[in-house]
Amino acid sequence: MSTAVGNAPTQFAPTRSQLNMAYSVCRGIARSAAKNFYYGFAVLPPRKKNALTAVYAFMRRCDDITDNNALSVTDRQNQLAEWLDKVHRALAGQPTDDPVLLALTDAQRTYQIPFGLLDQLAFGTAADLEHGEPPVAGGALVSGAPLVARYKTFEDLRKYCYGVASVVGLVCIRIFGYRDPAAESLAERCGLAFQLTNIIRDVKEDAAMGRVYLPQEDLLQFGLLAADLATPELSRIRPLLAFEADRAREYYQSGEELIPLVNEDSQPGLWVLITIYRRLLEKIAANDYDVFSRRVRLSTPEKVSVLGKGFVKRLL
Repeated sequence: MSTAVGNAPTQFAPTRSQLNMAYSVCRGIARSAAKNFYYGFAVLPPRKKNALTAVYAFMRRCDDITDNNALSVTDRQNQLAEWLDKVHRALAGQPTDDPVLLALTDAQRTYQIPFGLLDQLAFGTAADLEHGEPPVAGGALVSGAPLVARYKTFEDLRKYCYGVASVVGLVCIRIFGYRDPAAESLAERCGLAFQLTNIIRDVKEDAAMGRVYLPQEDLLQFGLLAADLATPELSRIRPLLAFEADRAREYYQSGEELIPLVNEDSQPGLWVLITIYRRLLEKIAANDYDVFSRRVRLSTPEKVSVLGKGFVKRLL
């Protein structure tokens, strides 16, 4: 954390019109980019919805920096450090005209989101950079380049998932509101369920980019090598994906246990998020784990149906 956080003598206070504009920008970012999460946002009370879109817009800015393949890994790490310094200064109360920072600072103050969690969100987006960039050209792994598993064990993968997903859950429940400290470990596990679902869905795209998130120990358990994901035979890979899906289902149970622990006005939004991701996992399973011939996703009508049930829960 930048030393600027502790040194500002007074806090910059944006006007209500500035904050309205800032949150409007963040809602637009979330609406266009948060394909699944935005449905959960929609069921929340406006103030909490605004706060979550501010956090999402902050994460999106971090992602855009770390995913910029036009820059070297070092340049991306430097840009992320510069962005975080601006974040720290804004959180310390120094003036900013960046709408994402205006909204994020207001949300942080309103819901007392720990600075450290916001830092961890940013560092999570940069986790892939720690492995360097595999040789990729035209959006695909260069022919002949080795494809290797990034994580030896599930525990190694779990630590990665904590940084990119579980921390998101910990921030979300600050905004949802909770009293029972058990909510924190449940939020961590719920985030892990979401990330495992993403990993299963994205096996093909990740392998094409030289990224294999499935643990080496799991690959070996099913007689596979990371290289087998480059030219997949579904009949060989299906048992591994089913194994990972069963693991994700166990973590989704923690999400169900979390719902009654957050404030009542946030329970429908959390239910929508969990239901959409869980249904995505079950749609992958219903498709016999064929994530290679086409990308599996919930249709807009399917997600709107879940959203409608979420609004009914909000009214009851």
